[in-house]
Amino acid sequence: MIAAALAPMAAAGQVNPEAAPASAQGGTYKYEAYAGVGYSRIRQVPVTFSGLLGGKVSLARDWGKYFQLIGSVDYYKIGTGHGGLSNPGDPSMYTFLVGPGIHAQLYNNLSGVVFAELGGEHTGGESMQPSISFAGGFGGGLTYYLGPRLGVQLTGDRVGASFSLPGANSQNAYSTHLTWNVRGTIGVVYRF
Repeated sequence: MIAAALAPMAAAGQVNPEAAPASAQGGTYKYEAYAGVGYSRIRQVPVTFSGLLGGKVSLARDWGKYFQLIGSVDYYKIGTGHGGLSNPGDPSMYTFLVGPGIHAQLYNNLSGVVFAELGGEHTGGESMQPSISFAGGFGGGLTYYLGPRLGVQLTGDRVGASFSLPGANSQNAYSTHLTWNVRGTIGVVYRF
């Protein structure tokens, strides 16, 4: 009689796995693809625009709950600021960077990331020799997920590179000078 009385309680405690509620994040994804528009300072080109507008694409691979590897490519071409100055050239800039990141869910659908990056930066339209420099930096960002796969991301970073600054004077002409460009992007993230 005791077994018969306890049987309905045991049956009520069982859960059908197919009927279990889904997690808020919608599953485990290993990759994040990002595309967005951005702004970058252009400190390596004197007497020119204060910054350039362009775009960024990146791909991140998650390892575990908090770590990821991020690869990105940026291209900046549209000049902004200092419109009254005579512009000596037609500057453009692109970077290709790879580095580790640490990301975590901060609150509900909001997550954050901090990252370091290494790679190269190219400055075009200014006859720089060399026009490609080793580059590296650090940054971070916030992502708000609109659903399990799609989100909006805002990031910022600071990238350092060394370029020749020709014609300044005879003592430092064609020497390399470290410049730091601050950049910001906003775009769409898709997880898969």
